[in-house]
Amino acid sequence: VQLQASGGGLVQAGGSLRLSCAVSGTILNSDTMSWHRQAPGEQREWVASIRGGSTYYTDSVKGRFTISRDNAKNTVDLQMNGLKPEDTAVYYCYAYSRGNFFWGQGTQVTVSS
Repeated sequence: VQLQASGGGLVQAGGSLRLSCAVSGTILNSDTMSWHRQAPGEQREWVASIRGGSTYYTDSVKGRFTISRDNAKNTVDLQMNGLKPEDTAVYYCYAYSRGNFFWGQGTQVTVSS
């Protein structure tokens, strides 16, 4: 399984970005797909997950971010609205499938105040 993240960029506070993670290989709908992020000088933190029809979010992004998957395109997206400067980080997609975990390369999100 390989993961390729894209969609990062520079946006003003209050703006929106949509990240996409393209999945090469087989990921089942029952597998967990997640987005994590790492700000400069900080540890990597979990942001959101999707497994089957269920979604989960860290408190700081609830109501602003939406994770979704498109099985036809084999992608997992993160729609980010109402972005704040504290959302600035490198964002990584992650998959947990049948006892194995996979990380994609990061995509930089920068939110200016």
